[in-house]
Amino acid sequence: MKWIGQARKVFQGFVGFVGINLLITACQSGSGPTKAQETTTSGTIHISVDESFKPVIDSQIEVFESQHPDAHILVQYKPEAECLRDLNIDSIRMVIVTRGLSEAEENTLTKRTQMKPTYGPLAFDGIAVIVNNQVKDTMFSMEDIRSIAKGTSNYKYKMLLDGKSATSTVRYVVDSLLKGQPLSENIVAAPNTQGVIDYISKNQDAIGLLGVSWIGNKDDTTQLSFLKKVKIAKIEARDGSYVSPVQYNIAYDIYPMIRPLYYILKENYDGVGNGFANFLIYEKGQKIFNRAYLLPARMHLDRRNIQISN
Repeated sequence: MKWIGQARKVFQGFVGFVGINLLITACQSGSGPTKAQETTTSGTIHISVDESFKPVIDSQIEVFESQHPDAHILVQYKPEAECLRDLNIDSIRMVIVTRGLSEAEENTLTKRTQMKPTYGPLAFDGIAVIVNNQVKDTMFSMEDIRSIAKGTSNYKYKMLLDGKSATSTVRYVVDSLLKGQPLSENIVAAPNTQGVIDYISKNQDAIGLLGVSWIGNKDDTTQLSFLKKVKIAKIEARDGSYVSPVQYNIAYDIYPMIRPLYYILKENYDGVGNGFANFLIYEKGQKIFNRAYLLPARMHLDRRNIQISN
């Protein structure tokens, strides 16, 4: 993947960060009219976000609004397919999902809105596998995960997802695990990601799939409370080792279940949408993705040799 290759280079200096003062500019210039009294740091925007990324996007919005008190981001968390449908709603100017636009989708949206949408990757996410704390099985091969999804495994586990249709996790299972086959009866739907955690914490008969940003941040007291209820399983890598969905393993394509996170923006003037998009792709937003245990896709890091004397 082009972008994860670049992100790998980005990752190679997590011991030190060289900050660059960046001007906040629009993601796309255009001759369209600006909305009255709206700028990149003032005004209101409605966005739709894949529910799988609620913890990290909540953090992004909180910091952006704290730095720009006149800017207001009204977010709805939904299954991914619903977010993409929201691109056809004029009031929704941005969506955050796990894929960009196809050429056909971009052309259709450009024709309908009379503006070319902008989109690009923000970060990379590991899909974590969680089990109940009382379960002894904490290491699975990818073939184990596929066979559980198909209902053909010797393991007596169900696979619990954040819905049975329309979510990015379901799409990953269908595309990457089932290779286009329909969902089996062994796949069970929770109402959302929180529902996956709640069920696994109380039951030993299922494994749950969810984004690592829900449980990976050990500095988040809520996520620490989750980790008292469930365990993160390790998945077999290509070299035969069993690895966790941490940033290093995502950056070097070691962890086998990885997905990107994209923004898609419909705004051809210098509005709040462009301001928030630039926040997400530059230093402050990328560091928030980093703290949430996603792999930043755009932040440039350098390695520094440091000598320490007594």
